[in-house]
Amino acid sequence: MQVAVPKEILPGEKRVALVPHSIAALTKAGLEVLVESGAGGGAFIADGTYEEAGAKIAPDAQTLYSSADIVIKVRPPEASEVEKMRAGTALICLMDAFFKLDLMEQLAVRNISGFGLEFVPRITRAQSMDVLSSMAAIAGYRAVIQAADLLPKYFPLLMTSAGTISPAKVFVIGAGVAGLMAIATAKRLGAVVEAYDTRPVVKEQVESVGAKFVEFDLETTDAEDKGGYAKAQSDDFYRKQQEQMKAKVASVDVVITTAAIPGKKSPVLITDDMLQAMRPGAVIIDLAAERGGNTEGAVADEVVEKHGVKIVGYTDFPSRSAVHASQLFSRNISTFLLNMVKEGDFRIDLEDEIVKGALLVHEGQVVHEMIKPLMEQKGT
Repeated sequence: MQVAVPKEILPGEKRVALVPHSIAALTKAGLEVLVESGAGGGAFIADGTYEEAGAKIAPDAQTLYSSADIVIKVRPPEASEVEKMRAGTALICLMDAFFKLDLMEQLAVRNISGFGLEFVPRITRAQSMDVLSSMAAIAGYRAVIQAADLLPKYFPLLMTSAGTISPAKVFVIGAGVAGLMAIATAKRLGAVVEAYDTRPVVKEQVESVGAKFVEFDLETTDAEDKGGYAKAQSDDFYRKQQEQMKAKVASVDVVITTAAIPGKKSPVLITDDMLQAMRPGAVIIDLAAERGGNTEGAVADEVVEKHGVKIVGYTDFPSRSAVHASQLFSRNISTFLLNMVKEGDFRIDLEDEIVKGALLVHEGQVVHEMIKPLMEQKGT
């Protein structure tokens, strides 16, 4: 069976779904690998390097898709890419399915089996397939680097002949993978770091990477879902949270927000009123900007300034570290794929909880229990 790796066509996307190092495991399992010419360019991987690793090079996307049994990508495909795929093809990538229902419908009509990597269950056996964690760690690291670049201050404490420079104060909202990496990175750069999360159980993790855990007077007994993600809360909860958070953000130089709820608009945690209370020159890195942002006024993929505070809404932080992001993504997606390959044959085993959890579209139907109701609502 032929595994196809197309060039990502989303503007600015530099990652590639498969790096040469992962090819040996696929060919050993009986798969052939076909890579579109130039697919690895953004991650500085030449076509010749893929060929040396055992892959074949397709001159263009049409040639690639016309012979593919399995397509692996980073980003969700555009409609023009789906149209090039053959019926019966399996597609594995980040799908963004909650917000791309038209894509789910198109895959069903084209009889393409679609797997969304963001739906891989958070179980021990699937840790090596966890794309979200791999990419979130990079985003957390890059967020701090971006903040340090924009902040008109040093991060570390400095004692010089001209006087002592106080360290920057960093406040991280959300202690998931991205938040914990942001804490660790800011700490390594010498900042004084504090962090907050609606889930009290993460306090120990926050402290283990060097930050002080901030606790607000809020009811948080129902703050975490079965998968370990933060759950959406009531409007009253967010109002009380904002009231208590205002004093904290007013006292720091950098705020990094990471609060995202799967399938929903990002909760607004920092209001315009809170921005006005912040220090002039302060920086906010809003890692939830793709879904509206945690900061009032955040704009996806842009840097805006309000009340003297810079708000960064970049959504491509993993792509900005394309070399290592591609390496990690490749390991995740190839491990996921090999879980479904037995003796050179690709099998969709619905008894496997990893396979079932990530399968969105199959045999002409949207099959995922979280997406089906949305498709029914869309139909009405």
